[in-house]
Amino acid sequence: MRKLSGLAFFIAGIVLGVFTTQPSAAPQEKGSGLNLNHFGIYVKDFDESMNFYTKTMGFRVAFSLKDKDGKPTIAYLQINRDTFLELAPATADRPVGLSHIGIWADDLNATVTQLRQRGVKMDDPRVGSTKAPLTNMIEPNGVRLELLEYPAESLQRKAMDGWK
Repeated sequence: MRKLSGLAFFIAGIVLGVFTTQPSAAPQEKGSGLNLNHFGIYVKDFDESMNFYTKTMGFRVAFSLKDKDGKPTIAYLQINRDTFLELAPATADRPVGLSHIGIWADDLNATVTQLRQRGVKMDDPRVGSTKAPLTNMIEPNGVRLELLEYPAESLQRKAMDGWK
């Protein structure tokens, strides 16, 4: 239960930050080419969570994927143009709670090369089910960071380009 309340505060903080932070509030310098893009959570009741985040919170469904039996595997809910919440059903191997933090890289291959030079171990990028190249790394606290790039054919890029 303590894990869930911590997760709730974490999510509330991200949502609050997304809605209250104005990108033009401070001068923006060219950074590392990395941006927070999404966070993923494993949910105990997929339908209940979808209803909460779409109807109560007002997030729109950017896209969702299902397995061969028609069961949901993931849903991307769009908070704003560039920020998503990724929902996936919890299982015995994937307990309810934070799944990962998604970081959008301007150039995934260059980012992987740079991080490897700094001693970070990660797999070579691969194209995921959303047509976005991605790889994963584990940060010092055990949280999985998913690094992604969004080419025009990726479902995320299509959702961002379609934001109104």
